[in-house]
Order: sequence, then C-alpha cells, then structure tokens
Amino acid sequence: MQKFAKFAFPTLFASALAFHAAASEIGTEKVKINADIIADGLANPWGMDFLPDGSVIVTERGGAMRIIDKAGKSHAIAAVPKVFVRGQGGLLDVAVAPDFADSKMIYLTYVEPRKRQWGTVLSTAKLVEEKGHYSLAEKQVLLRMSKPGTTNRHFGSRIVIAPDGTIFFTTGDRGQGERAQDMFDESGAVVHVNADGTIPAANPFADGKNGAPAIWSKGHRNIQGATFDPLTKSLLTVEHGAKGGDELNHPEAGKNYGWPVISYGVDYSGKKLGVGTEAPGYEQPQYYLDPSIAPSGLVSYQGNMFPEWNGDLLVGSLKFGELVRLDRDETGKIVGEERMLNNKFGRIRDVNLAPDGSIWLLTDEVDGALIRISRAD
Repeated sequence: MQKFAKFAFPTLFASALAFHAAASEIGTEKVKINADIIADGLANPWGMDFLPDGSVIVTERGGAMRIIDKAGKSHAIAAVPKVFVRGQGGLLDVAVAPDFADSKMIYLTYVEPRKRQWGTVLSTAKLVEEKGHYSLAEKQVLLRMSKPGTTNRHFGSRIVIAPDGTIFFTTGDRGQGERAQDMFDESGAVVHVNADGTIPAANPFADGKNGAPAIWSKGHRNIQGATFDPLTKSLLTVEHGAKGGDELNHPEAGKNYGWPVISYGVDYSGKKLGVGTEAPGYEQPQYYLDPSIAPSGLVSYQGNMFPEWNGDLLVGSLKFGELVRLDRDETGKIVGEERMLNNKFGRIRDVNLAPDGSIWLLTDEVDGALIRISRAD
C-alpha cells in the first residue's frame, strides 16, 4: 500500500468557468496536450460512454440523457427512467453493451424513488433511433438495493462490464457507515451480476447464506471511479474518503475493505475514525490519497496516442479540478503521480478512454462540459 505525498493545492474557483474558449495547449511532464471543448451547456453531467459511430452518450444528474455527435451537436434522449433527484442522487452512470451494434442495449445506474425511500439501481434499456430522434425502450431494472433509505448522499455509482460479460457496479454507504459492514445490505459495496441480472455462481455469497447474493466486496465508503485494468487483469476502484483517505482498491470476491472500521482519513470534525488504519480481517488499499481529491472517474490508459502513459491510471478530481495520472511500473505498482489541468475547467466528474486513444472528461458543473484531451505534437 502506498500514499500520495502532501501537496499544495490551488484555491478553488468560486464559480463555473466559461466553456467557450478555443482549444488550449497544456504542458505535462512527458508530453504536451490539447484540451478541446466538444460540447458545453450540460447540466451536471455525470457519466458517459462511446457508441460505435464515434458519438458519446451522456447522462445528466437531473435525469436527462443525450447523444453528443462527432460534430458536437446534442440530441436529447426521450423516455428516460424516472429518477429521484436530491442531494447527490439522480441519474448516474451509463455503459454501452459490448454487442451494442446488434442489440442497441445500454446499462444505467440511477437513484430510484421507492415508497418514500430511495436507492441505487442497475437497469438496462434499448436505445432506439428513428429519423434523428432518440428514445429508450424495453427498460428493465436488473437489481435494486434491498434496503433503500432516506439519506441524500453516497449513492455511488460506476458500471464496469468485465471481459466475461458480467457487470460490476458500485454503491455508496448512503452516509451511514455502518451499512458498509452489513453483509446483507448492498450499500457500501461492489455488486456483481450477470448481464441479465442473475447472480454469477462465482459470487462469494451466491447462496445468500452469509450475505446478499449480488455482493462482490464490502467496506467501501463511496466508489465513484471504477475500471477493468488490462495490466493486472482485475477490477480497480477509487472511492471517497472522509477528510483524507481516498482509496484506490483492487476489490476481490468476499473481501472487506474496512470502512468505517479502518481508514486513512479522519472525520470532517477532525475526530479519529474507527480503530485506526488497519485491523485484522480488513484489506489495505493499493494506494491512498491524502489530502482528499474527491476522486470521480477512473481509467487504465491503453492507447497509441500517449504511449508514454500506457499502463498508467487516470483519475478525475472533483475537489481540485485536476486529472491525476498515477504512474505505474510493469507490475502495476504505483511509482509516481502527476496532476494536470489545475482547475482549468472545473470539477471533473468522469474520465473515459476513446477508441483513438484520446481521453475524454466530463465536468460536473451547472454549465458542464465534455472535453477531449489529445496529443498536441
């Protein structure tokens, strides 16, 4: 387990930036990059993924979805599921099915209202296009949290489609840390299901005797970045700590990652959390971040555009408006870090890797933007 060194962070801007500037060239440690604003005017965009034709599907936390085509034009998507929008809740992540060219299916996570309570759900839908108009059809919830609640924070949630076609998605502890240690509560967890919502036989509690069948790992606070890493051939996640203690984890089946029993952060009041930084039965993070950057969005870079970064991890920062590169060696060990963008565009909510090797970002602002990072030289 490693940690970030202490770092002097810039003062946050008081309001969102204007997203109408021309492409800007930015220096980094290894290469110069261009940052192009593809689209702006998005309302708190949260998740994105790439469609086979090169366009991007984007969610907005307030419940809207849209397609941003290659020319930067926005197309609204109709018939989006009803979502609960309050605090950190709303429409969250989106992932395009591997067989989308044939099936037209996508996966969504969002907060669903349920009899005066609400909780994160995973659903699927078919994206239908007719004469340039888009809508969702054949909507189906694959998994509902079995214990909804009334708090308005820590819903997660990222979707990762594994190479075997199964689905990982993440949840938060709903601001109630004890829920992350309840093995029959899908809060504060990595959840794992088949593409049709059934339970994989490999799940650690598949029989339901010692935990909820869909749970993969527990003891997480609020995971808002997740990716399948080709270098280690495993799932990687980043989650919010409290004051300090953001974690990069390699969640494994049946393991407990400690929140709130152990943590490298402290409560916002400055009070110690749990029993300290380690205890028997709880896993250590692969890496932890102190001070907190409020991580959201995670990719393992594999591409031709930036060969200097191959194998490195890229993490978005909400708190400091940065793109953080975690430099890794050939074994996956983190050997350094670099911070880019310096709040140039505002809070970074999502990070994704395009087929051409460029890096795409979403900024979580009232006037949010879709940004493409490419090689300047």
